[in-house]
Amino acid sequence: MANKLSWRLMTTICLSGLLLGFSSDGTRELRNARFTRTGFLSDRQISLIQPGLNLEVQGISAAGGVVSLVYTITDDRGLPLDRAGVFTPGEVEVNFVLAQLPPEPFGVPEYNAITLRSVTSPITNVTTQQPAADQGGTTEEIQRGTYRYTFNTPLPAGADPNGTYAIGIYAERDLAEFELEPEFFNEVVSFSPSGGAPKEIHDVVSNAACQKCHHPSLPDGAVEAHGGARQKIELCVMCHTPQLIDPDTGVDLDMEMMTHKIHMGANLPSVQAGTPYQVIGFRQAVNDYSHVVFPQAITNCATCHNGSEPPPVQVEAFLLQPTVSACGSCHDDVNFTTGQGHHGIAVTDPEACETCHWPAGDHEFDASIQGAHTNVNQSTQLEGLNIEILEVANSGPGQAPSVLFSLKNNAGQAINPASLDFFNLVIAGPTTDYTTLISESGVTDAVPSGGNFMYSFKTPLPATAAGTFAVSAEAYRNVMINTGQEQPTQVRETSENPVEFFSVTGEVQRRRVIVSDAKCEACHGDLSFHGGIRHNATDYCQFCHNPTATDAVVRPADQNPPQSIDLKFMIHRIHRGEELTRDFTVFGRGSQPHTYNGVVFPGDLRLCTACHEGETYQIPSQGVVATTAPREFYSPIPPNSAACLGCHDSLDAAAHTFVNTSAFGESCGSCHGPGAEFAVEKEHAR
Repeated sequence: MANKLSWRLMTTICLSGLLLGFSSDGTRELRNARFTRTGFLSDRQISLIQPGLNLEVQGISAAGGVVSLVYTITDDRGLPLDRAGVFTPGEVEVNFVLAQLPPEPFGVPEYNAITLRSVTSPITNVTTQQPAADQGGTTEEIQRGTYRYTFNTPLPAGADPNGTYAIGIYAERDLAEFELEPEFFNEVVSFSPSGGAPKEIHDVVSNAACQKCHHPSLPDGAVEAHGGARQKIELCVMCHTPQLIDPDTGVDLDMEMMTHKIHMGANLPSVQAGTPYQVIGFRQAVNDYSHVVFPQAITNCATCHNGSEPPPVQVEAFLLQPTVSACGSCHDDVNFTTGQGHHGIAVTDPEACETCHWPAGDHEFDASIQGAHTNVNQSTQLEGLNIEILEVANSGPGQAPSVLFSLKNNAGQAINPASLDFFNLVIAGPTTDYTTLISESGVTDAVPSGGNFMYSFKTPLPATAAGTFAVSAEAYRNVMINTGQEQPTQVRETSENPVEFFSVTGEVQRRRVIVSDAKCEACHGDLSFHGGIRHNATDYCQFCHNPTATDAVVRPADQNPPQSIDLKFMIHRIHRGEELTRDFTVFGRGSQPHTYNGVVFPGDLRLCTACHEGETYQIPSQGVVATTAPREFYSPIPPNSAACLGCHDSLDAAAHTFVNTSAFGESCGSCHGPGAEFAVEKEHAR
């Protein structure tokens, strides 16, 4: 104790006034990526704190059924760490899970946990044996940073000496005394008691696939769970086995079953029928997943089951080995035993599914796995709508521009706009911040022009227009396709939204790119809104969702004042969702209300780069027009403040931005700009 107190006293003196500061030359030592607190430590602080947590298994023994392993723990520079936190800062807690991976001739092997704990429900009095970390094992220090752990739980009697077993490790280093969040480490090591090479493997979904929407602190993790201590899929599947049952609700918490149900969430047939999907967890905490909405089409199985690098060995298991448990997790209104909801076909053999549900068939909407999950909007029967803006003429102030464009199908054949159900051309400007919006239908008034088409706007540009403007288009046609049903299905076939910038005065200056469609679609898949006709988040959404825009046109009078739909303000509010402190409801087409307070953001809201390109989250922003926001504490809101108040919706936050704005402009950059004491990435660091 004396040693630990001496260490803490020494570091407190050395670090006083320095923690999370900058080194003397004013440069930040970004040891990790931005938005991590350790990324702002100086060289001196790094030497004192030794941030980082790495664990390496040196060897495993299973003599006489008693399992032990030797491991080392080090910081990010490879220096040894003291588990007790006496000789190096931060106590390190290490936990071990032991499981067997038995062979499975018809599918993917499932772990069978050996380290178990008895859990009794205070609600049902049901007792279950749940997979858990080993309890009562012994730790021996071999030398500084090197330890031997011996399991209290032995291998089962008669354990196959040539079988495949695994040790799951999750470690946590406590650096709270330095105002740093815990550091975690996860690893799974397979072994055979005989010393031979393990034969079985469970590798279905990659951590990288999960990272598309989730943002774990471990760079090779999948999602933070159980206080952040468990982040890798390899570790998750060791406890979330068919053995794991919630004794309070009877819910099956096998990884396959639980993950499908959570992502299906509000769309589960059982939830829509009135039964919530809830799991009662640690200390009787109720986790209700009934309101979870997957941010893209739930039929996109390959969003999770994909060939990310390196691809999982069993990445195609969902195609090749369909099971009752996997299918029934989403389709939970089907009774496979009786055949109810399954065309009367009872399934008594869990492996029999592949008899009818082969990977892919001859028809894109057949009973194959791919066919059953085909999205009608991605049907190969759709010929394609492709628009290209070729030229803009007559584009001076006060003039009515003429736009030359091509409209073709995927085969390159021209499509007459008159054959479409909807075709609009849209102009917005200037690119410094859009405030002018002109939208006109080109279905009947676009004229052929040398194999392309020309549309002349009826509405002229403002006489005061200057700088660069942008033009785009949106279109759809209703198409009947064969989905294998008795009657064809009508599908709205849409186009992407091309954006072309043109000069009104001076040289062309394209609008800044703050977010990209690619980053949005990492989580949202094929992102589209307003009936599917608007797709381009990089350049097009900003046309309408500009600083002056509100929902005033469609908002009922008794629900006034209007709500801002400025993109930077609205998107921050939507993604903040359930963490907002005030109502955020936007009225849309047909005066329908859309309330976003229930939105669950699956990642870390502090990680601005999850959505932002480069350093476009920095202050000062490039916006120049204040946001019209009649429902907020004050309006208009200057550009930087509008972005920040999108997430920080409290009165205190509004007051802070208000008092730091003068006739000269916003002073946000003084405190929150790059390199400042409260820089954006420091305030959002974890």
